[in-house]
Amino acid sequence: MNIAWDDLRTVMLVVRHTTLAGAADELDVNYTTVSRRIRRAEKSLGVMLFERLADGYRPTDAAQVVASHAKEMEAAELGLRRHILGQDTHLSGALTLTAPQLLISSFLAPVLDEFDRTHPQIELRVLATNDILDLTRLEADLAIRISPTPGDSLKGLRLLRQESASFANPELIERIKADPTALIDWIVYDGYPNVPKDVSADFPNHRVRFRFDDMVAMIGAAQAGLGVVRMPMFLGRATDGLELTPVLPPQPYPDIWVVGHPDVWPSGKLQAFRKILISHCKKKSGNFVS
Repeated sequence: MNIAWDDLRTVMLVVRHTTLAGAADELDVNYTTVSRRIRRAEKSLGVMLFERLADGYRPTDAAQVVASHAKEMEAAELGLRRHILGQDTHLSGALTLTAPQLLISSFLAPVLDEFDRTHPQIELRVLATNDILDLTRLEADLAIRISPTPGDSLKGLRLLRQESASFANPELIERIKADPTALIDWIVYDGYPNVPKDVSADFPNHRVRFRFDDMVAMIGAAQAGLGVVRMPMFLGRATDGLELTPVLPPQPYPDIWVVGHPDVWPSGKLQAFRKILISHCKKKSGNFVS
């Protein structure tokens, strides 16, 4: 019996996703490649691995066994790759960083610039997303996260303590100051759909005017004068057209961490990036708190 790892991995992913399309997306290949690998695996093993149904591929017991062994093989492969990356002292090659979009544009851009100029042989790839990528699976080498904790299985370093506060455009702030008892409109995030509970007693009347599912949209609405918005202090201070308003006193907000898998953490490239990142955070820490 001679079966290729690519074929075993494909079987595992079709079991995981139940469709060829799902496996194809993760493998970054086309539908026909997945189908061909499945047929090749079935021929090599001499068993049928999937029932072909109208709504997808139903794995047989044999496919479940193959997927289980392939998962163990995948874990071993990932462990080997992480170990090699972690032992690499060269300041060259690829480095993948993930961080929230607004943190990149409002704070991390100078770090990226300095790192690229200092280490031109390192190819830095930045995944700008709020999604929590799987560092065990090497979806990224290093992550900057806004979170109370870095994650139990990860190596983490707290970069910054931060606070949130209320911001609005200058015209709206002047109207609020002129009549603190007037109704104050709020722009809130879908996940927190109510007026913040810790608003100042000096401003007794509030209502939610708009709910958004995206912070960029909330910022735009606040800049246009549509209401007061709560946001991390560093972000409000970095946003043109917004100013701090006393409607909501500064509140604790989740810390900013840099995290990585313990196997990869010692890498020379990761150490070089963290050095520049930590220095920048120390210089700018005052922007994050009142």
